[in-house]
Amino acid sequence: MRRLLFVVQKEFIQILRNKAILPLMTVVPMVQLILLSFAANNEVTNVRVVVADQDHSTFSRRLIQKIATSDRFIVLPPVGGPAPADALIQAGEADLILLIPPRFESDFFKYQTGALQLSANAINGQQATVGAVYLSAIIGSFNREIASEMPVSALSAAPAGIGLGYETAYWFNPDLNFKDFMVPGILGELVTILVMLLTAMNIVREREIGTIEQINVTPLKKWQFILGKMLPFLIIGLILLSVGLVLGKLIFDIPLRGHLGVVFAFCLFNLMAVLGLGLFISNLADTQQQAMFVTFFFVIIFILMSGLFTPIESMPEWAQYLTLPNPIAHFVHVMRSVLLKGSGWSDIAFHFKVTAVMAVLFNGMAILSYRKTG
Repeated sequence: MRRLLFVVQKEFIQILRNKAILPLMTVVPMVQLILLSFAANNEVTNVRVVVADQDHSTFSRRLIQKIATSDRFIVLPPVGGPAPADALIQAGEADLILLIPPRFESDFFKYQTGALQLSANAINGQQATVGAVYLSAIIGSFNREIASEMPVSALSAAPAGIGLGYETAYWFNPDLNFKDFMVPGILGELVTILVMLLTAMNIVREREIGTIEQINVTPLKKWQFILGKMLPFLIIGLILLSVGLVLGKLIFDIPLRGHLGVVFAFCLFNLMAVLGLGLFISNLADTQQQAMFVTFFFVIIFILMSGLFTPIESMPEWAQYLTLPNPIAHFVHVMRSVLLKGSGWSDIAFHFKVTAVMAVLFNGMAILSYRKTG
């Protein structure tokens, strides 16, 4: 045990003496958490809408005014037909076109129906889809307004139809606050990436500066050496998670519905898995540059397939299987489940078991790959 404590003490001394690593572990991840959380915004605003009003009626002017009052749209000056509106789309000056046909108001009074055409610039698929949904909601609201103003005799003369009413309830995030969804995932991603990158360059750095030979001649066992290398970064990762949760609550007011003990217990095993993988990479690399390139190879795959930005359920089936050995994917899921849903141990049991297996596997690989000779 004393040998292990000496290794841990040595690692902390090296970390505190390194003027480059210390701010990288303390200030940088917190700044990244704040900046990325503000930047990662799924809300679509400032959608440029051009209305081709061919009716010039009271109804068309009311509809345009209703769209203009929304803070999600920028209504461009109306045009007289579809050709000028299409030209604005081609020039990239408009995102949506709303075509109001001639006799729109008179047809509504006569047939209780009207046809509007909505076109979207789908180069930015998300903006086109969400913007069209927002505009459709405004048109639906306008439709209900004018229907309520119709005389009862006109409504009774309309063709009979079946009306279905529904109410939408958004569980766990009733305000659809995108930051509540993103901040826990970004925090888990930053903590995981940082500790993995630092451990991947740890052993190979000692090999480059020559101190590894001094360690190899000591009676230190391989598992003691690997565990001694791991524990300082494990503690640092837990501290970063604590600070990140505090900042997330103070700055973004993220909900903390679950037990934080579940979060920290899972984080402990998740970081052990990530640290084991980082130490395994460090054992195989000859230079810090090699270790960094290999680590970035895994990090990019882990981020893109973590479910942070794209739901795992939307991926192809073969890609969903590849997310099983992805520590970030499990961390992101658990952070969101516990903080937003209040999930307990039974809800994250699968992710806990997979992460525990990865921790044993990666650390076993790190111990076996470490060579005290040669």
